[in-house]
Amino acid sequence: MEKNIINTIQKSLPTLFTVIKKQKKNYFSVDYDNEADVMYIAFDENKKAGDTEVYSDDILVRRRDNDLVGLTVLHASSLLKHN
Repeated sequence: MEKNIINTIQKSLPTLFTVIKKQKKNYFSVDYDNEADVMYIAFDENKKAGDTEVYSDDILVRRRDNDLVGLTVLHASSLLKHN
């Protein structure tokens, strides 16, 4: 099981690294609220957003001064069904 987790993360690293480099910030954080089934992805240490827009049924885009500061993924466990 642990090996599968590591392999899955390893496969995702090139994409993740590309996203982080495009943000030109040296910060990336992921938090998951099991009770609410919500994943919070932050690209900025100051996680406060000024604006939130709906990207899709399950993804909210958080911005501050037109800069992407994070994503909120609703129903995050549904992502497992796609893998």
